[in-house]
Amino acid sequence: MTLRPSTPCASAWVRTACMSAVFASLGLAQAAWAQSTDLSACMSELRPAARTGKVSDATWARHTTGLQADFSVIEKLNFQPEFRTAIWDYMSALVDEERVADGAARLAQHRPALARAEERFGVDPATVVAVWGVESNFGQTFGKYPLVQALGTLSCHGRRQSYFRGEFFAALRILQAGHIAPERFVGSWAGAFGHTQFMPSTFERLAVDFDGDGRADLMDSSVDALGSTANFLARAGWQTGLPWGIEVKLPAGISLAGEGRRSKRPMAEWTERGVLRVDGSALPASLGSVGLLTLAGANGPAFLVTRNFDALYSYNAAESYGLAIAHLSDRLRGGGPFATPWPTDDAGLSRAERRELQGLLTLRGHDIGPADGMLGDKSREAIRAEQKRLGLEANGRGGQKVLKVCAEGDGRGV
Repeated sequence: MTLRPSTPCASAWVRTACMSAVFASLGLAQAAWAQSTDLSACMSELRPAARTGKVSDATWARHTTGLQADFSVIEKLNFQPEFRTAIWDYMSALVDEERVADGAARLAQHRPALARAEERFGVDPATVVAVWGVESNFGQTFGKYPLVQALGTLSCHGRRQSYFRGEFFAALRILQAGHIAPERFVGSWAGAFGHTQFMPSTFERLAVDFDGDGRADLMDSSVDALGSTANFLARAGWQTGLPWGIEVKLPAGISLAGEGRRSKRPMAEWTERGVLRVDGSALPASLGSVGLLTLAGANGPAFLVTRNFDALYSYNAAESYGLAIAHLSDRLRGGGPFATPWPTDDAGLSRAERRELQGLLTLRGHDIGPADGMLGDKSREAIRAEQKRLGLEANGRGGQKVLKVCAEGDGRGV
């Protein structure tokens, strides 16, 4: 009997308070298995289902014999962050001048492949490259977790085991088909991998061999990744030639109740309600029905978004994520920043500014590791300490205010 997603205390190996319930329901032997890194008992129980799922005996033996659990992925699964990223921080790091410049270079480098992708799938090059940039910083951040180990662990422990078992079997079939070398098969803790971070089941449905070498390889072939991403968006409903949306200016007092990406209305209705393009001109009639996206309320940037934005949203099921791709794609076409500023008096930092702040924190004696532009727990703890010392709100957030103060110095430090 395996631990099922609906079983209370399914992640009991990290919950001492639940151990008595586990012992009572599963017995001593299985309670010990629930805490063990040895996945052999679980793999034995999964083998029939994997065989039904067309994972061969040879593939199963090669990749699951001696497989050990990595419980750090369960910690990631259960993690509920206390620190919430503001939309202006999220956007400033994902769509900065550095990423725009890198994206422009990738557009030039892969122009022939991107042109073929547009011809075959109908998705423009800037959008495909924007997905690449947001997902893996153009292949620079794939993730470090061996996928068979990560998905094997998630198939036996924690929540959503049924879902992760499907991804586990799909990962094994990918190896079985020879698409990716086992030693290269690494990614996120949840199983996403490659230049544009496909889940294994998504790979099986939508990955394409776009470079003609007989394999769909999202790890070592950026061309395959670009073609596969265009295929994903096309299958998600991307309409050729339709913009993802436009930035708009809202009239004073407009009600946002019930509005959103999914609540699409004809453009004529938005015109009747007094909505204009952000430059004050009339709304275009050519976009069809659109929804109103306001991720920072009525006082922040507002957008009327089309069904193509929904296709971007489907890639990662987050509106902030979809907006980052959309905005980066516009920047790659030569567009500028949003016309409406975010409603904050402490704007977010680009990655270069984050690295600068981390360097200043290191000079002030904080041990935060390398200045990588990623403000993790150690960086936020250091920021909080400096904010407290400087009389600022000690929220651990890296914004323009704390960068300015640290850069200028205050007579008590560097």
